[in-house]
Amino acid sequence: MASVEQTQPLISHLLELRNRLLRAIVAVLIIFLGLIYFSNHIYEFVSAPLVDRLPEGATMIATDVASPFFTPLKLTLIASVFVAVPFILYQVWAFVAPGLYKHERRLIMPLMFSSSLLFYCGVAFAYFVVFPLVFSFFTAISLGGVEFATDISSYLDFVLALFFAFGIAFEVPVAIILLCWTGATTPQSLSEKRPYIIVGAFVVGMMLTPPDLISQTLLAIPMCLLFEVGLFFARFYTRKETEQDEQEES
Repeated sequence: MASVEQTQPLISHLLELRNRLLRAIVAVLIIFLGLIYFSNHIYEFVSAPLVDRLPEGATMIATDVASPFFTPLKLTLIASVFVAVPFILYQVWAFVAPGLYKHERRLIMPLMFSSSLLFYCGVAFAYFVVFPLVFSFFTAISLGGVEFATDISSYLDFVLALFFAFGIAFEVPVAIILLCWTGATTPQSLSEKRPYIIVGAFVVGMMLTPPDLISQTLLAIPMCLLFEVGLFFARFYTRKETEQDEQEES
């Protein structure tokens, strides 16, 4: 009898998780259906930083027969997920919120909002700042007998990697606040380790970006600045002894 009672809450949680996942998937599909008509325009917008800087007479190419059809659709699907991120995070929040303490709810909701905003800022920084510099540098390099022609599918993989890298890198303040709030570290400890963190930022920039110094530096510098931002706000989110006592009593 006890095992049956224990199984029922587990089943209800699994059903709730399924419903939340289905809502997130439906939201992505609805957005995708709304954007699919503009798939070619979306790809033209994303490829503009390179196309505008191609040498005279150079164009992008498609090395696969189906690439002109599937590549814009792939980008549109990813863009749909990107647009649906706030709704997806809300579903995550609605699923975990019942199991959180009141002070945890007050912290998690602003962090979810700020994490979405920071991710968008990272993607925008990559598109408007990094891409023009990187592509200007790449297109300026010319080799004798080599014609500059970029495959549309390879270009999409390249920019998506940069979008993801910069979007994740801009989450540094949220990560620092969570680490300090959970008690894993303190702002004072992170401040003392600043030289190592700066070196680590450049290592991460080297690992997450293509092998060129420009994009690596343009990723590492914002990470260092965002580290300082996260360090500043983390001082207001350090775990207090009273909160620890409340959880232990619960």
